[in-house]
Amino acid sequence: MGSGSEAESRGSGSDAAQTEGATHDTGNGTGPEQTSGGAPATGPPHGDSTTTPGAEAAPSGPAAHPTTHDTHAEAHHQRLTRNVNELLGELRVAQAGVQILFGFLLAVAFTAQFREASGFEKILHLVTVLFAAAATALLTAPAAWHRMLFRTGRRQTILRVGNRLVIAGLVCLAIAVTLTVGLIAKVVYGPVLMAVAVVLIGGLFSTLWFLIPTKL
Repeated sequence: MGSGSEAESRGSGSDAAQTEGATHDTGNGTGPEQTSGGAPATGPPHGDSTTTPGAEAAPSGPAAHPTTHDTHAEAHHQRLTRNVNELLGELRVAQAGVQILFGFLLAVAFTAQFREASGFEKILHLVTVLFAAAATALLTAPAAWHRMLFRTGRRQTILRVGNRLVIAGLVCLAIAVTLTVGLIAKVVYGPVLMAVAVVLIGGLFSTLWFLIPTKL
């Protein structure tokens, strides 16, 4: 009985020593992290994340994978914006010309020589002024539309209608310039040269502005 109790006491002391050693190793971070062969574990400590500090997670979901429809819609919007800007830029050139012509025609009516003009010449001048005024209205309309419909999402409408207005304005401008040259030729050289000038200038505008572009 005495030897059995002594062996049991020694066994209990050995178990307590092993438990204390394991606790001491765990506190130092060496016990549980070792493999069965005694080598330290190569993996990250328990609870640590493998994500690099400061790194942001990659976006997921629909934002990370835009659809083909979204890409095409963005490309269509950019194309409309570019086309409208090109249209407005082209109008600046035509507007400068028609404004100069319109101002010249208005100034002619207040000169002393105009009072001595014939009835035909005065009518021709009035018709020319009307075409110049129409050209001014048509060529400035797209810019007015662009302002009136600002941020309404109707660029397609502005572009489609604006293109037609510009073409109509160019027709009126070509007629106004042709009649202006004819009026000057009539006053200075007579009706024969007026007819020649009208045919030549009118044919030049028709060919360069309308005929050649439709054949390209």
